[in-house]
Order: sequence, then structure tokens, then C-alpha cells
Amino acid sequence: MRLSDKNSKHIVTLVFGLLFSITTQFAPVLAQAQTSNLDALFAELQKPDLQGWKKVQEKILTAWAHSGSDTMDLLLQRGNDALQEGRTEAAIEHFSALIDHAPDFAEGWNARATAFYLAGEYGLSIQDIQQTLALNPRHFGAMAGLGRILEQMERPKQALTIYRHAFAVHPHMPDVIKAIERLEKLVEGTAL
Repeated sequence: MRLSDKNSKHIVTLVFGLLFSITTQFAPVLAQAQTSNLDALFAELQKPDLQGWKKVQEKILTAWAHSGSDTMDLLLQRGNDALQEGRTEAAIEHFSALIDHAPDFAEGWNARATAFYLAGEYGLSIQDIQQTLALNPRHFGAMAGLGRILEQMERPKQALTIYRHAFAVHPHMPDVIKAIERLEKLVEGTAL
């Protein structure tokens, strides 16, 4: 996907703002992302030789997918179903309705960021990732998604920074581990 100079500059500004916010404030924001149950799951996820990391990850993702409202959870499910069926525009509509009614629900923002990414709308995806991370600074999926976007924008140093943050939160994601290894080789091979 080719970006115009104007769009590219806007995206770069968003990315640098997001990188700054991630590196300077990895502090707890919402109770939803910071419950003691989630704290215990994240502590378990930090174990280097954890064999059952996928189960721990699934428990975290399941907790994040519950807004506390059956109606909002239904909108999230409908959007996810639309994404799985390849109906990206319908998914964006469902997620936008969810965000309108539950703006503090990080998973709504993250889901719409994914839909925007699949639609090729990187700037909009980055904006929603920024909101996701403002609401849930431990959202390793949002960080990994931002890393992919930055790689596609040919910004390996920034992508590597984001992947390292994702790794610090969730050190078992194979795609993130491979990306870090790949980008370390690439970045170390470039002139400073």
C-alpha cells in the first residue's frame, strides 16, 4: 500500500506520539486491565519456561473480551463474526457502534484497529491502537499489531521498539520473538 506524503507524515506523527506514550507511561490506567486476577495471569505469563502459556493467554483474552454488558459483548461478537466472514466494512460499523456506546472498553478499540488494518487504513488503525493502549497498556496484541504496521511502513527501528514492549509484557508470542530477531539483524546491520 502506497501512502501519500501527507498521510505518511500524519501516520509518522501518530507513531512517534504513541511510542512516547508507551515508553513513558506503562502505568495502570483502568481497573478492567488491572484486576488482581489479570495481575496473577500476567505474572504467570512472565515465567520463562511456561509450557501452558497459550492457556494463560486465552484467559487474558477472554477477560478482555467481556465489557460487563451483554449488549456490548454482542456488538463485539457481531463485529468479530463479520471480520471472520471477510465483511470488513460491516465489522467496522459494529465496532464503531460499540465504541460509541462503550468508549472505555479497550477491546472495542482494538477490534476496530484490526478491522481498519485489514481495510488498509493504517492511520485509522494506529489511532485506535493508541486508544487501546491508553485504556489497556498491557495489550500485547495491540502492540504486536502496531509493530506489523510499522514494519510495513518500513520503520524497522520503531517496529523493534514496539515489539520489545510487547515481548516485555508477553514473552512467549512466536511472531513477536521472530520479529525481534529479524529486526535486530536488520537494524544492527544499518549505519547509525
